[in-house]
Amino acid sequence: MSTQSKPAKQAQQLTPFASALAGALGACFSNAVVYPLDVAKTRIQVTSSAARGKRKDDLSMLSMLLEIFKQEGINGWYRGFAATMLNTFSMQYAYFFFYSFIRSSYIKRMTLKLPPGSKPPALSTAAELSLGAAAGALSQIFTIPVSVIATRQQVGRTARKSSQSSQDEGPVDESLLAVAREIVREDGVTGLWLGIKPSMVLTVNPAITYGVYERLKSLLLLASSANGKLTPGTSFLLGAFSKTLATIVTYPYIMAKVRIQARSTDTDASESKSLPGGNGNTKPKAKQGALSLLLKVLRKEGFVGWYQGMSAQIIKAVISQALLFVSKEQFEHWALAIMVLFAKFTSRS
Repeated sequence: MSTQSKPAKQAQQLTPFASALAGALGACFSNAVVYPLDVAKTRIQVTSSAARGKRKDDLSMLSMLLEIFKQEGINGWYRGFAATMLNTFSMQYAYFFFYSFIRSSYIKRMTLKLPPGSKPPALSTAAELSLGAAAGALSQIFTIPVSVIATRQQVGRTARKSSQSSQDEGPVDESLLAVAREIVREDGVTGLWLGIKPSMVLTVNPAITYGVYERLKSLLLLASSANGKLTPGTSFLLGAFSKTLATIVTYPYIMAKVRIQARSTDTDASESKSLPGGNGNTKPKAKQGALSLLLKVLRKEGFVGWYQGMSAQIIKAVISQALLFVSKEQFEHWALAIMVLFAKFTSRS
């Protein structure tokens, strides 16, 4: 009886709904733990070269955290927390749902071509990357507006007072809806999709992360006598390595995306002065693309400018992603328990 119940549970555990719910809850947990680091790395990424030159200290994560705390208190560490958690849950849920659904469908199609009773072969790295990229693209289209709002909230008006000091005369509403209205007023409805093009390019980031993770996981399980499970320590190390590799490969576009999403009437003024060809205009007439932004950074700051804040990004991303991989296993059990309870409740009614 016990041998028959295990496959049934395993099948339930691999449903798209269970994987999506577990992944979203795990992502919210991991991002909540490291959220102050997320705010600090965003501030570092949007800091212009001119502003960086005026600083007496290095632009490290620790110095940025201390600066935010001195200027805004502990609330500054959690600026935009609600919008970020909403974005994290929706994006991760959508990603894990699409990834699990596409991956399981692809494996089923492969299995149909094999003799009955044969085990499906392990997916190639190219297949894992392609499936992850497709899932990432679908999830980004639906969730990027909340990401734009969260980025604006994280940057905050405090970091932009120098360019709009005459207009900031009273308390400003920085709620999710207020920031959304501000974005629509400045850039139109399409402003909520700022950074969609680099976001599409960055779909290779989770694709590389999960592709490398799944590939290494399958190799480790084949080489060991593990019962289809990795230890939390091994999952942590695999998650850290996978995310570090993905971040290094895609970081220039990560930086460009954050700068594009953070633009507003006050951020553009300081940014245009720091980049070649800037005219100090406070109203963003034309939307700047990722490639043109990267070319301007290259001319102004050199190749090193593309990797401004990468150490902060890696620290935050690695800790968050590793926690996600470790906690996802536990959240899968909880998601399965929720599904069983829900099934029992619906069957009785």
